[in-house]
Amino acid sequence: MKGLLESLSVFALGGGGYGLIELLWRKRTHWTMILTGGVCFLLLYHLFGRCGERVSLRKKCLIGSSVITVVEFIVGCIVNLGLGWNVWNYKKLPFNLLGQVCLLYSIFWCILSLPIALACKALKTKVFSILQ
Repeated sequence: MKGLLESLSVFALGGGGYGLIELLWRKRTHWTMILTGGVCFLLLYHLFGRCGERVSLRKKCLIGSSVITVVEFIVGCIVNLGLGWNVWNYKKLPFNLLGQVCLLYSIFWCILSLPIALACKALKTKVFSILQ
């Protein structure tokens, strides 16, 4: 039960954080982005928790960027290309893949993965260790 509470809390933090970033950056968001953010943060929380201090922050940023970009691509293919909801479109940006992901935002995700990695460590060691 503690693991479920931890995962749900991490998912909610990630979804809320992703939605907030969208609101600050684009002045709007979509419920699918909140779910996407929750999935991304939960995946990174568990990945970073497993690799701990063995993996450098630089590598964690690259891992974070990769995970977020892949999840965003999958969600984009479903909601934008499959369902036609047009939540976002990167077709006008260089180095995009089907307009769903692009190099520029992958770089942004890499930078954002630094505070994500630090937040994951703090949550794991300071917040959720209390529940153990």
